[in-house]
Amino acid sequence: MRRPLLLSLTLVMICQAQNGWWMREPIRWFQTNLRETDAALDARQLVTQLADYRANVLLIGMGGIAAYYPTRVEFHYPSAYLPPGRDMFGDVLQLAHARRIRVVGRFDLSKTPKAVWDAHPEWFFRQESGEPVVFQGLYSTCINGGYYRHHAMKILAEALERYEVDGLFFNMFGNQSSDYAGRYVGLCHCESCQRLYRARFGKDVPSKPDAEYQKFMADSGREVAAAIRKLIKSKRPQAGFFTYILDETDGVMSESNTGVRRPLPLWPYASSDNVNRARNSRPQQMSVNLCMQFVDYPWRFATVPAGEIALRLWQNIAHGGALAFSVNGTFDLQDRQALEAARPIFRWAAEHEEFYAGQESAARVVLMAGQGPAYRGLFRFLSEEHIPFAVTDRPRPGTELVLAAEPSPVLDEYVRRGGRLLIAGARPPFDDIRVAKKWDGVEGYLRVRDHTLLPSLGGVQLLMLQGEYAEAEGKTGGALTLVPPSIIGPPEKIHTDMKETDKPGMLLEKRGAGEYVWLPWEAGSMYYRYSLPAHAAVLRDVVSHLLQGKRQLRTNAHPLVEMSLMRQRGRTLLHLMNLSGHSQTAYFAPVPMFDIEIDVEGGYRKARAVRSGAELTLRSQDDRSRLVLPRLVDYELIVLE
Repeated sequence: MRRPLLLSLTLVMICQAQNGWWMREPIRWFQTNLRETDAALDARQLVTQLADYRANVLLIGMGGIAAYYPTRVEFHYPSAYLPPGRDMFGDVLQLAHARRIRVVGRFDLSKTPKAVWDAHPEWFFRQESGEPVVFQGLYSTCINGGYYRHHAMKILAEALERYEVDGLFFNMFGNQSSDYAGRYVGLCHCESCQRLYRARFGKDVPSKPDAEYQKFMADSGREVAAAIRKLIKSKRPQAGFFTYILDETDGVMSESNTGVRRPLPLWPYASSDNVNRARNSRPQQMSVNLCMQFVDYPWRFATVPAGEIALRLWQNIAHGGALAFSVNGTFDLQDRQALEAARPIFRWAAEHEEFYAGQESAARVVLMAGQGPAYRGLFRFLSEEHIPFAVTDRPRPGTELVLAAEPSPVLDEYVRRGGRLLIAGARPPFDDIRVAKKWDGVEGYLRVRDHTLLPSLGGVQLLMLQGEYAEAEGKTGGALTLVPPSIIGPPEKIHTDMKETDKPGMLLEKRGAGEYVWLPWEAGSMYYRYSLPAHAAVLRDVVSHLLQGKRQLRTNAHPLVEMSLMRQRGRTLLHLMNLSGHSQTAYFAPVPMFDIEIDVEGGYRKARAVRSGAELTLRSQDDRSRLVLPRLVDYELIVLE
């Protein structure tokens, strides 16, 4: 009789964890990364500023490198700037809770002062040379050492027992291979890592990371995360666990940030990418995508453009994530541009919070989660075409079409069961498709041979081809065929030796009950890099074919108007974001757009533009609804019921 009861209680606890306040409530998350000198801040002033900002979650420094409360745990040190007898964290927590502001305590267990190293050098990260990793006088700990595995649990137990926190967040969780200055420090070769690695793989920790080492470190992180989660839930069952790993945590933490050494172009869909991927790949966890206000580590108090901050924040909530903004220090910043850019958005979200909890993507097109130019090119294409899409690691119920830049084991079954797939890249989509020859660095063309299938290429006979191309074994012809590289100069000689082939540049085939198109070349990467209309046209026509001409959304909106289609408690929410202010490395105020026509699937009775306060004329016919949005400045929310 007891075992079913225990099982039921366990299931209840799991459900409660997955349905914690971070999943139920609209979140306006304000993160302040305190300096140790901020330990003497005025708690009442901070909480008053938060309330005026309309934040309802505060993430604030609690412990680790420096404690902001009078800790009594050995090798855990209060900030030297914490006034005697003061409990800054406790004061902030009490005042914030009185204003209905939740508080998440921030810990950084990745580094400690030298005194801890002197007492317990076995707790720390060791480079291959045996030397510790030291940055600004702080020594890096190891995820497999005694500090993370044992001593940190004493620190956290004290904090959880003393304070009724709403959650804990951990910065720099686990072993970092580079320091804040970008210096590569390599892999940890401490005694704990060596012992565990030898026991598992029968050899020493390698000099460079390989697949085995990456799995070893991922498992190490999960083990510590599981222990931290167990501790948090035992002491504070309603508190959340947040850090930058996926397993065991209650949120998918990510950042929209900048870096001066990052390759261009800038990615204006940073927040949309992070939140769309998180909410649809891990719907049981909340996406907390932190919009970082600073330019790069050496310039923590210099802010990025206001237009960039605003766009990131609108994208966060338009895709169902938390409104999350991070600053360094307190509200008393020396460059207030980012802070003031975020303020009206926080206030808007507070005044209309009914729309910003419980959102789910209504998209029936899936983009398989990925990285790099190939993935980003497909992401950009779908956004510019106003095709609602969910970024996930597998098709989900109701999926009508999947786009992918890389093959995945889940795609074969999906297609065979009736799914439709567009995959673009030199790796074949399925194991039974062989490659006769893989061309690397090809600089040629694709011949357009079927303008009926590709009507958008009516004036195009040759399509630029660059990069990898896969020649499928036993396949010939098709709508596109390879034209190999030929003479490029001088002008008198260009392409005089051009040769035609029947090597396919597109495979369109049935597979089981489904259908797929394989573009065996880097269509996504090329569109991301060069934005050629011809490459977009190929993708557009193939998508139209696979969707049989049906679209959830049709519009005359400019390609730089991003749209997300969401469901929320029996109604549909259409978010529009104006990206026209983005230009190269700059973000300006967006150019207002007018008379945006929208034709959306579904027979709705009424439509309201919440930002402008306008009731929109709605015409419904054949299970589709048509409306016109008179004006879009930066962001609009249309509620369809």
